[in-house]
Amino acid sequence: MDNTNLNSRFGRMRLLAGDTMMQRMSALRVALFGLGGVGSWCAEALVRAGVGHITIVDSDTVALSNCNRQLPALDSTVGLPKAEVLRARLLDINPDCEVEARAEAFTPENAATFDLGSYDYVVDAIDSLSCKAQLLLDATAAGAHTVSSMGAALKVHSGMIATAEFGRVQGCPLARALRTLLRRSGRWPSAPVQCVYSPERLHNRIESLPPSELNPDELDMWTRRKAAINGTLSHTTAIFGMRLAGLILEHIYDETEMQDKH
Repeated sequence: MDNTNLNSRFGRMRLLAGDTMMQRMSALRVALFGLGGVGSWCAEALVRAGVGHITIVDSDTVALSNCNRQLPALDSTVGLPKAEVLRARLLDINPDCEVEARAEAFTPENAATFDLGSYDYVVDAIDSLSCKAQLLLDATAAGAHTVSSMGAALKVHSGMIATAEFGRVQGCPLARALRTLLRRSGRWPSAPVQCVYSPERLHNRIESLPPSELNPDELDMWTRRKAAINGTLSHTTAIFGMRLAGLILEHIYDETEMQDKH
């Protein structure tokens, strides 16, 4: 990281984090999957913290219905690929960051095309159950520190948002379904996965419509596979994303502190 970035762009972070952590951040490689209401905010937080390389992965384009919660979603970006819109924004935050955008989905079929072992951290913000399971298995097997978002829909009270290791997440239907899928497959992540979740379980005040009754132009490939669309609020999904970024930054900070003491 050059002195201009270190002293000007990241000066406030340097005051707290110190030079050793800032150098670690500039060398850090992160892969982030899913750029919706959770993943997009996580990506921004990581780049604002000085991450040196980030690969962002999402197959969808911006829809008008994304504007209530997703960072790339503006009236001017509707119809554009989320990955490309977010890449431009991240480079505007820090032009020295290497930002690779892949406008595609991570699936069991193409999982081998992602060199997950080349990353220090992998962030899972995927909606699809089967793809989420595959990513957790592959990322931990590759040796990348892995963090994951559980279900962020139908949440209002931000104080209930918490973190826990995947096997200890309580009260989240997505986590329960994911654990069931993995157990039935006879496979399990080979390293601990820290998760952001909330045990809050609210209901839509307006009946959730099945995707078949919505405007097809507004539906991404994952939405079309859902049984119904659930409500979300901007602050809860953003907090999920920020907590994911926090798990990474806290881990690096704590490791740096331990190294400095020795």
